[in-house]
Amino acid sequence: MLRGMATANYWADDLEEAKKWYTEVLGVAPYFERPGYAEFRVGDYEHEFGLVDARYRPGGPPPGPAGGILYWHVDDVEATVARLLSLGAKEYEPPTERGPGFFTASVVDPFGNILGVMYNVHYLKVVDASRAL
Repeated sequence: MLRGMATANYWADDLEEAKKWYTEVLGVAPYFERPGYAEFRVGDYEHEFGLVDARYRPGGPPPGPAGGILYWHVDDVEATVARLLSLGAKEYEPPTERGPGFFTASVVDPFGNILGVMYNVHYLKVVDASRAL
């Protein structure tokens, strides 16, 4: 049974540049590092986000942007996308309303990974409920 996301990993040909870029995007430095790998704790639940040197990617490099799209909750999709674009990301999917209270968008980071952002009213309800405990 799947119990929850443990770690999301993205690949980077230039791990040092990826660490700098994601430190700027996330506003925190990696809390754990070893050769070829860096890991951040992110968000309300301190999810693990890892950057892996692309030489360890199984199957070699993809022909274009690749990977499943992991959507990170944000409070303002358009402002977040604008910031990511200003930091060198490229638009993959523009901000799109998916229904009342649900907006998504995605960009391709400078290292070829798809980074999704989402405003999700259900996420906010879960956060509020966990804080009420």
